Amino acid sequence: MNRRHFIHLAALAGASLPVIAQSTGARRRIRKGIMWGTVGVPGTVIEKMKAIQAAGFEGVEPMGGMDNAEMIAALKATGLKAGSVCCHTHWAKPLSDPNPATREVGVEGLKLSLCDAKAYGAPAVLLVPAVVSKSVSYADAYSRSVVEIKKVVPLAEELGVKIAIENVWNNFLLSPMEAARYVDEFKSPMVGWHFDVGNIIHYAWPEQWVRILGKRIATLHIKEYSRAKSDKQGKWAGFDAEFLKGDNDWPAVMKALDDIGYDGWGIAEQGGAGSIEGLKRLSTEMDQIFAS
Repeated sequence: MNRRHFIHLAALAGASLPVIAQSTGARRRIRKGIMWGTVGVPGTVIEKMKAIQAAGFEGVEPMGGMDNAEMIAALKATGLKAGSVCCHTHWAKPLSDPNPATREVGVEGLKLSLCDAKAYGAPAVLLVPAVVSKSVSYADAYSRSVVEIKKVVPLAEELGVKIAIENVWNNFLLSPMEAARYVDEFKSPMVGWHFDVGNIIHYAWPEQWVRILGKRIATLHIKEYSRAKSDKQGKWAGFDAEFLKGDNDWPAVMKALDDIGYDGWGIAEQGGAGSIEGLKRLSTEMDQIFAS
């Protein structure tokens, strides 16, 4: 073999390595969970958790404010992990509210959710940081929420649990550049981003957000969305789409996550979890998504 031939073969081998690594799963490790609030299987906490485990999920995202002892016992009995905790007060008592008393309730709800996450071994708490409306300006939502979250950052740092800001339809943080800036306002590794893939599709492309947010992404919500249904029936109808039958370009999203080195939870927030069969279907479809 001459030197030129050797270099040519080496270049081909090197070029193929990322493909091989991805196809064998070496580059991608997304843990499969499901949001507790979406699970409609009837029964007690332990019965629901057993159904989640039997469907093939690795973990769950409890709500803040649940009975700690009951949830901990169910986690231990099933071997499931808590991938995140969803703050239970952020919509009803937003940190952007004009009333300081309302904001105080929201702060206490965030603190409780962080303590719950610590008790469950969850790495992060999902937080909707603010809600912009006719009566709450964008500027006020930004400044108020930053002030209130900063009050809680020391607790997050003490507990080692991240506050993960979620992109939702709250008329706030509407571009990835601003989202990144917002996270950076706190100058703390314990404030990051909870990226909801489906919530972005109505007005943007998830893979673009992933690359801009980069290492700020602490957790993922896995959700489908159909632009066609949105266009015909209204934007909320877009969520009435099964996994793999909407407008998510899952291979592009997964590639972007690979590119930023994402290693964490992918948590389903998707319709269809009202039965054992539905849970199993969602679990199988998520396997396909993560392998795409």
